Amino acid sequence: MDLFSLKGKVAVVTGACGLLGVQHCNALAEAGAQVVVADLNEAACNTLAAALGPQHLAVAMDVTSPASLENAKNSILQRYGRIDVLVNNAAINDMFENPLLAKEQSMFENYPLEQWNRSWNVNVSGMFLCSQVMGTAMVQQGSGSIINISSTYGMVAPDQSIYRNAAGEQTFYKSPAYPVTKAAVLGFTRYLAAYWGNKNVRVNALSPGGVENSQDDHFIQNYAAKTLLGKMASAADYKGAVVFLASNASAYMTGANLVVDGGWTAI
Repeated sequence: MDLFSLKGKVAVVTGACGLLGVQHCNALAEAGAQVVVADLNEAACNTLAAALGPQHLAVAMDVTSPASLENAKNSILQRYGRIDVLVNNAAINDMFENPLLAKEQSMFENYPLEQWNRSWNVNVSGMFLCSQVMGTAMVQQGSGSIINISSTYGMVAPDQSIYRNAAGEQTFYKSPAYPVTKAAVLGFTRYLAAYWGNKNVRVNALSPGGVENSQDDHFIQNYAAKTLLGKMASAADYKGAVVFLASNASAYMTGANLVVDGGWTAI
């Protein structure tokens, strides 16, 4: 269906080499877009862009650096002359390097300010900067679609009970940084949709649920029990949603949050 075609469009994906970023790139390329694979890891960007095909571009980019973003934008415009889609996917979902300390460090009472600030800098300020730099090019050309990746945890608080082991012991807590920053994504999406609505630049959020990614069976069962579909997502389950938001299929949609979480927030 032509409504879902991205032929001739240029789509930038930040955090492109992560678990979901790779799938976002694949989805946009399959829909016909020329994909800009943007990530801190230059080697990984080059590998992914090469796998997608010669019409795609790898760009090493730091979403927290205005200078890096300006350089990336200039490279993209020099190659393609336009930017049609921005997927703000880069984010930190903090992990604790030492599992023996994870429970104590992840407790709200002990949670490090440094880690909070690092998450905010990437998940919120990085999204702000990418939208400001790449989105301005969209405004200048008179069209564009920005997709901000939020989360189920941007809408509901984490249920800490799913992070208990089979013996019922709390092995760690979901930290405050990820839910709070993902809630901020939704507020920013509404702000920018209202601000650029008259510029024909649409801004929407996508809120994915948890993705199965080699977690232990007990955690998967705990998480799945919270969803109406009774399972975690696969990494490819969000490809259709990304193409929908990027394409003319969602032409009359802005300031919205597309929830694809297996029914977690419907319970």
